[in-house]
Amino acid sequence: MSENGPKQSIYESLAEVAQALGHAHRLELIEHMAQGARSVEELSERAKLSFANTSRHLQILRRARLVDTERRGKHVLYRLAGDAEVVALIKSLGRVGERNVAEIGRVVTDYFQARDALEPVSRDDLVARLRNGRVTVLDVRPEDEFALGHLPGALNIPFGELEKRLTDLPKSREVIAYCRGPYCVLSFEAVAKLRKRGYKIRRLEDGYPEWKAAGLPVETAA
Repeated sequence: MSENGPKQSIYESLAEVAQALGHAHRLELIEHMAQGARSVEELSERAKLSFANTSRHLQILRRARLVDTERRGKHVLYRLAGDAEVVALIKSLGRVGERNVAEIGRVVTDYFQARDALEPVSRDDLVARLRNGRVTVLDVRPEDEFALGHLPGALNIPFGELEKRLTDLPKSREVIAYCRGPYCVLSFEAVAKLRKRGYKIRRLEDGYPEWKAAGLPVETAA
C-alpha cells in the first residue's frame, strides 16, 4: 500500500492500468483478444507486429491485470481478464476521445461517417428483429474469429469475399452488418459496398465484443 494512504494506493494502481492502455498497439491487441483467446503468433499476425514486439506489449497488459493466459496443449493463449469490464473501459475511452479530441472527431466524420451516415441499429432493436425473424445479420470478420463466437444466426461472409458471395445475401430483407467493434472499418466498408449494389443494409451500433459484454446470447462454430 502507498505510504500516503488507501486512496493514493488505489490511484497508483489505476495509473498502472492507464499506462498499460497508453499505446495504440496495445489497444489494437485488446480489440483482437475481445474476439476470443489468441496465441502470441496469431495476435502478431493480426496486428502486423513482430513476435517480440507483440510479446512485450502483452506482458505489459498482463502486469496491469488486463489480460490473462491459459494453456491449451502446446500453446499459451491470451484473453481479456474480465471481458465485459475491459470492453466497457475501451468503449468509455472512445466516447471521451470522440467528445474531447478534435483529431478523433475529424477521423470519425471524414472516414466513418462518410461511408455510413445513417444511424446504426441498437442492440435492443436487433434483439427484437431477431425475435421476429425480419433481418439477416451479416458478420464480416474473418472465419476464425466468427468460429470463436458470433451473434445468433449470423451469416459469415468475410469482407474480402463479399463481391463473389453477393448471391448469399437476400435483397428482400434488411441486412445488419457488424464486425470487431465501433472502430472496425470492415462493417463501414461493407455497408458502403452493399448499399451501392441496392441492398438495404445498416450497421449494428458496436460489434461482437460489445454484444457479448452486454450479456446477450452468442453462438460458436464448434
